[in-house]
Amino acid sequence: MESNSSAYVHWLETHSLLYQAKKLANLVSGHAVQWQQPYALPQSEVVVASCSVWFNAYPPSTITQADHNILQYLGNDELWRVFSEIGITALHTGPMKLAGGFVGEEKTPTVDGWFDRISLDVDPFFGSKDDYLHMVKVAAKYGAVIAGDVIPGHTGKGADFLLALRRYEDYPGIYDMVEIKKEDWYLLPNVESEWDSENLDIKTIEKLSAKGYIPGQLQRVVFSVPGAKRQMTGWDATGEVLGVDGEIRRWVYLHYFKAGQPTMNWLDPAHAAERIIAGDVIKSIHVLRNKIVRLDANPFLGIECKPDSHQAWSEDHPLSVSSSNNIAWFVRKLGGWSFQELNLTLDAIRTYGEYGPDLSYDFISRPALQHAILTQDATFLRFMLQLMREYNINPRALIHDMQNHDEITYELVHFVEHATEKFNYASSKVAGKDLRNKIVKQMEKMAIGRKTPYNRLSGNGLCTTFVGLIAARKGITDIYNLSDAEKDEVKRAHLLMVMFNAMQPGVVGLSGWDLVGALPLPLEQIEEWTRDGDYRWINRGAYDLLNNSPSETKSAEGVPKAQMLYGPIPDQLRDEESFVAQVKRMLDVRKEYKIDVAEQIAVPKVRAKGAVILVHQLPENLGYEITALNFSDKAVVLKLDARKIDGLNIGDFVGKKVVDLLCSETDSLIKKSGIINIKLAALQGKVLHF
Repeated sequence: MESNSSAYVHWLETHSLLYQAKKLANLVSGHAVQWQQPYALPQSEVVVASCSVWFNAYPPSTITQADHNILQYLGNDELWRVFSEIGITALHTGPMKLAGGFVGEEKTPTVDGWFDRISLDVDPFFGSKDDYLHMVKVAAKYGAVIAGDVIPGHTGKGADFLLALRRYEDYPGIYDMVEIKKEDWYLLPNVESEWDSENLDIKTIEKLSAKGYIPGQLQRVVFSVPGAKRQMTGWDATGEVLGVDGEIRRWVYLHYFKAGQPTMNWLDPAHAAERIIAGDVIKSIHVLRNKIVRLDANPFLGIECKPDSHQAWSEDHPLSVSSSNNIAWFVRKLGGWSFQELNLTLDAIRTYGEYGPDLSYDFISRPALQHAILTQDATFLRFMLQLMREYNINPRALIHDMQNHDEITYELVHFVEHATEKFNYASSKVAGKDLRNKIVKQMEKMAIGRKTPYNRLSGNGLCTTFVGLIAARKGITDIYNLSDAEKDEVKRAHLLMVMFNAMQPGVVGLSGWDLVGALPLPLEQIEEWTRDGDYRWINRGAYDLLNNSPSETKSAEGVPKAQMLYGPIPDQLRDEESFVAQVKRMLDVRKEYKIDVAEQIAVPKVRAKGAVILVHQLPENLGYEITALNFSDKAVVLKLDARKIDGLNIGDFVGKKVVDLLCSETDSLIKKSGIINIKLAALQGKVLHF
């Protein structure tokens, strides 16, 4: 079929997200399902009380049995039996709907791990709709729920985008795109094919902005590659495309991420983006029976020009807040919950959390925790925990995640936006930009270079696994031949990171890479995956959780299998000293004492540079819990003055035992002075109760 024929346009329409969304709306519009749930306010505590330990899957890296697709694997009883034994109560699948694009009628591959959605149907690569629903049913059998994804910022270059280029009906209103007048085509780079596009350089962006076509450069280009000769921008020009009206057009469109991910327009009279995402929510919650959905990259839903500036306001725009609120309201209206991937300032996180998604990723303590492990200095971690209290952000509303599919972020956005503000840090006043530079330089000095060839920088941080991060702390060069002593130290540090996350109120997230102890992939194994400068594949090595396919060397997607430090989960559960067995012990304590819904009442000052203390008031008169962690290589004695903890009447506790919950032994007594002495060995943490 010709690319502008009525038959091809009809084919595109029936394969479009907007077409699917129109049909799905009929399942909800005018039906009672809309009026059975409260939806205005976030339900953070309800979510946490329901399911506070999550497994974050990454389907492209999942190695299955030979006769199972990925959904069948994620929905089998054997996997859920071990998940239940560990204490996992939710599984976040990651994006699983059809992604990529079309050239003619030929499907093209995903360009960003299924984050470039072109259909609301499950990708057959992962399995069928029935397989998905079976996974939901098996999870429910073990008291768990499934979390999916809504991607409100962009689509792939699928039928919707191709119809927009052809100016068909209201499809152009889906995207942040603009038709360029023919007399201005000379400004655009040459693009030979109607199926291709070319990234615009900064000078061209400035010229188009001066002519009023686009609002300007982005505040931040997410996939820029450090050291590249030519920095990528967020704007692309298309080739010549023949429209349904017989006119030939060229367009410029926005993409915050890769060129194959055109950005959606959340303030257009067609309201097409809203309709697509409403359809996505209906499909996820109402049809596929997800209980939770993630709002991916929701800070990027608004953009406008800034007077007298080459830069646009392209991040944390009020439109992003209102759009996020609308999506979260609709999810709750249908009986689900949502969480957001919001790497912004603390004031923005507080604003988005007022009426929006029920939970947010913890981008506050997460980079600080990683920094404490890397540097053996917890000063920045203590500082961020106190800053979180100053901004009145409750850790109960956060997802304290271990490794995920992205790099270890060092964007530290709060200190970019508060660049000139002075902060009290380490007994001195430091400007935000200087503090950020200090932390980033410390990371680069320790984690990047000839001593650590297994790590790489991205535009946002450090690409490696958590095992690779911990190995960098000791300057280990040959990470693939660790000694027994090095393996033990890596495991202890890794467990300390789990303890910090698990002993905070809120959700704790674990990944397959954590549970098996995945090492970073050698660059020579993923050369074709990293040619565009996306080094995140280093930390995405394939894993076989159950060891059902021990001879398999890669996942079905072709991701090479990572070397494992800890081994398959069933083997670890039979060994009380294994990583997974010790994680299970922590999660058992967390559940028994309801630490997930506790109130964090203090982050006391400590003299030991490498240590941190958290104090929690437990619900249901269960008493108080202290999490004490030592990130350094030296033993320390911490003196906690309980008299200085607001709301705690220490007279009621003098002489009482302080019990280490992980070993059920008395650790110390509370003295008359209110002092609690806490002894910690190198890389040791304690969970204390009184």
